[in-house]
Amino acid sequence: MGERVPTVGLIVNPAAGRDIRRLVARGRFVPDEEKVNIVQRILAGLQAAGVSRVLAMPDIAGLARAATGQAEGMEIQFLKMPIIGKERDSMLAAKAMAEGGAAAIITLGGDGTSRAVASAQLKVPLVAVSTGTNNVFPVLVEGTMAGLAAGLVATGAVDPGSVISSRPMLEISIDGERSDIALIDVAVARLSHVGARAIWSADQIAEIFVSGTYPTSIGLASIASRLPVGPGEGVYVRLGEGGVMVSAPVTPGTFHDVPVKHWSAMQFGEPVAVATESGTLAVDGERSIVLRPGQTASVTLTREGPRVIGIDRTLQLAGRAGTFVSAQAGEQNTP
Repeated sequence: MGERVPTVGLIVNPAAGRDIRRLVARGRFVPDEEKVNIVQRILAGLQAAGVSRVLAMPDIAGLARAATGQAEGMEIQFLKMPIIGKERDSMLAAKAMAEGGAAAIITLGGDGTSRAVASAQLKVPLVAVSTGTNNVFPVLVEGTMAGLAAGLVATGAVDPGSVISSRPMLEISIDGERSDIALIDVAVARLSHVGARAIWSADQIAEIFVSGTYPTSIGLASIASRLPVGPGEGVYVRLGEGGVMVSAPVTPGTFHDVPVKHWSAMQFGEPVAVATESGTLAVDGERSIVLRPGQTASVTLTREGPRVIGIDRTLQLAGRAGTFVSAQAGEQNTP
């Protein structure tokens, strides 16, 4: 049997950061040129770690091809798959990468991109680089360091068990059957249609389910993260008059006073029923599920979410192990 070739998956979502929130608020916008530049820096980090093979998703805008066209000394293999410019692209790519032997998957996108990858596979650990509008799950990180960390795990230079952790997530059930997942939050809107999908106001929101407390988050999760709930716990919030007023950055650069009627901690494995009788469910900031009259829905917090590579921890352990140090010719290193 041949030696395993260190392999990393690469998924670039060109649609990330283009939703309506960048128009109605001060949402972050990452142009295509910068996304290409980030990918090039990621490849440099991967190569420095000793990764020789990359499985890439052929995105509809050709960003990955533009970035990898200048890569030398690496095998860049584009997946043979249909591309329609939708969430399904990332799901198909993630599944193919897991089956193709990827030891890590790097994504460029937002919470929706990360959720699509997690929906398709939960085995291969992720490095999620934020290029979206309101991101909680992906991180703002220099591409070079993101690639280096993923590469150190893929090559085995760092023990995966020391740097990979499973994140919590939310499972959505409709009429007793699992329907979808959310990595950060599920919001119940008093709207009967999906519309522009993105949520940029709490005015029409009745309930929010959040997978944990995220103090630095922007969006609906920021409302729950400002309530007195213990760290590491999921949070259920019922909006409305008669309780307290919470000041939260629901959109980038703006703070809103949001009336909260009730809140409570969510326990792992215990379903919490959706009280609103009809409306739409927004999954990680985007309305995607229509809840019709007569249907029942519940949300369950689970520990079995996507596995994530801790970038800082990976680089720290690699440094301590002397991974980046080599002796100069003719000299002897001494402690």
